[in-house]
Amino acid sequence: MNFQFRLRLSIMMFLEYFIWSSWYVTMGPYLGGTLNFTPQQIGFAYNSTALAAILSPFFVGMIADRFFSTEKILGVLHIAGGALLFGAAQAKSFATFYPLLIGHTLCYMPTLALTNSISFAQMKDPGKEFPSIRVLGTISWIVAGLTVGTVLGTKATTTPMPFQMAGIVSLLMGLYCFTLPHTPPKSTGKVTARDVLGLDALQLMKEKSFAIFVAAAFLICVPLTFYFSFTPTFLGDCGVTNIPGKMTMGQMSEIFFMLVMPLFFARLGVKWMLIAGMGAWAARYLLFIQGYSAGTVWPLYLGLILHGICYDFFFVTAYIYVDKKAPETIRAKAQGFIAFVTLGAGMFVGATLSGIVVEQYSFPNVEPTRFAQVQDASTLVAGNVVRWETNGKSSFGKVESVTASENSASIEVYKKQEAGFVASGEKIVQPVKSLGKPMPLWEKIWLLPALGALAILALFAFMFRYQDTSAKPAA
Repeated sequence: MNFQFRLRLSIMMFLEYFIWSSWYVTMGPYLGGTLNFTPQQIGFAYNSTALAAILSPFFVGMIADRFFSTEKILGVLHIAGGALLFGAAQAKSFATFYPLLIGHTLCYMPTLALTNSISFAQMKDPGKEFPSIRVLGTISWIVAGLTVGTVLGTKATTTPMPFQMAGIVSLLMGLYCFTLPHTPPKSTGKVTARDVLGLDALQLMKEKSFAIFVAAAFLICVPLTFYFSFTPTFLGDCGVTNIPGKMTMGQMSEIFFMLVMPLFFARLGVKWMLIAGMGAWAARYLLFIQGYSAGTVWPLYLGLILHGICYDFFFVTAYIYVDKKAPETIRAKAQGFIAFVTLGAGMFVGATLSGIVVEQYSFPNVEPTRFAQVQDASTLVAGNVVRWETNGKSSFGKVESVTASENSASIEVYKKQEAGFVASGEKIVQPVKSLGKPMPLWEKIWLLPALGALAILALFAFMFRYQDTSAKPAA
């Protein structure tokens, strides 16, 4: 591939992943702290990418690949997706925000496959040429996180500005796509839903170990999705600043472990690489519990750095395993099937369940035990839940209005009952400096996915058998 094409495709990959990274990390704290969405609603917001991942293969496989040139459909999708991001930035209610976010992700997720497709079309040897192009996506994720965190500061997690930034980049990407090399439709034959979802790969499920692998891959995606949905909110509760920038440590470690992965793979083999990946997810959550309980940040940062092992050792190894097990005639379909099982179905269930779990361990369903001190009136908005002390005991309520000039807040008091806390109708005014924001019971929340990951790991280690007939025996 000549330098001109390499540069153009690298820019494409950089813009592609800058869009996603700009809003994805900061969305949870913004929805919960500024728009007062419930944890369950935040979980639904994060399941939008998984839902779109389930549906996007139908668009790519049954429509885009057959009727439109790739660069044109990329341009249209990104322009439409950018407009929807601007709409989401204006939304104040879940009923308005969620459909707009779903609309954006339905436009965006197909472009992940289409950018790969347009790259492959320009390459003579994708196996050698593609990684150096695709790595720009990971680098972009890091740059976007650092940019959002550094440039926007606290506004990154308290305003819709990340959505607006992503919308601008999406529109630029849409226009840029029309300048990419012409890539005509590559298929004209009949395609069925079975082809799109790779269901021909179900024949591999006749082998017990492959069926165990698929079940474990689906199940492990449920606890791991807790990380994507609520780590930013958790870090904010722990007092971590520049959350988007700090979370890029995960992508930095991903690049490192991708480079050294062949060394580990040669020594551990498929089974133990998968086990190491699963174990890293459990270790990450246990580190989060340790950091939260002790009030120290180094376990939190170490948990973020584990992302390289969590992602590379499990997902990349999974794709390698599928490639080894599937006959050449259905290899592509098998990869599509495992992506559907993990990135689609598994993460959809995980994101949805994570919201339900966090809500069960949050006010008003439980009495919080830890609180983040409110620094000034500008950090409060109507609808925020706050805590103050009355005669040495915790009192809770919901902010109705904030008077910045007097540095005080009008609050509706909540009373404790057996089923949790309920609004009493009583109104009081409290000075902002006396208020704190209740935190969910994070130590109990993170324990659930940690135990879930360990249980799946134990069953997988006991039941899964793999013989690598292509090289050395007994992974």
